[in-house]
Amino acid sequence: MLRDIALAIWFFAPAGIANVTPIFAANIAALKKWDAPIDFGKSVRGIRILGAHKTWRGLIFGVLAATLIFGVQQLLVVHFSWAQSLTRSIDYRHLPTLIVGPLFGLGALGGDAIESFFKRQRRIPPGHGWFPFDQTDYIIGGALATAPYVRLELRQYAWLLILWLLTHLVASYIGFRLHLKDRPI
Repeated sequence: MLRDIALAIWFFAPAGIANVTPIFAANIAALKKWDAPIDFGKSVRGIRILGAHKTWRGLIFGVLAATLIFGVQQLLVVHFSWAQSLTRSIDYRHLPTLIVGPLFGLGALGGDAIESFFKRQRRIPPGHGWFPFDQTDYIIGGALATAPYVRLELRQYAWLLILWLLTHLVASYIGFRLHLKDRPI
């Protein structure tokens, strides 16, 4: 059980980091010019497709962060026995870094974008919660996007969902307390 918990945290770190990277990228003054919305301001039934918070800046930096984290994980697996034993069920050495890394980011942020589309269509304002969909969209997206390269066991996916849901709730609350978010969830 502990091995499954550790693997779930380790394995999904690139997607988890990709999910929070847009928040930090939005607060970097030099990146303000990349504040273009992914939906190009288009609407469906008079409602924005994704909204102004889903930007190219967030997508690009999220994918880059996921790829960087995944690359570091691969290096750690190659050079440290603790990382090798942790990831015994996944062959990190032979996974294509420049495919799987971006898939973590695209999956996480793509899942978030799909959820945002449905959230907008339900007329839930940006920044307002839609529990549990706001907390699980990136998890499902990241797991689905990487599934062609990495298949976990069902119990490992269950741990991944539970642990990253809890991680998201805690991180959201911390972001709220640090004034990075307007609401705790």
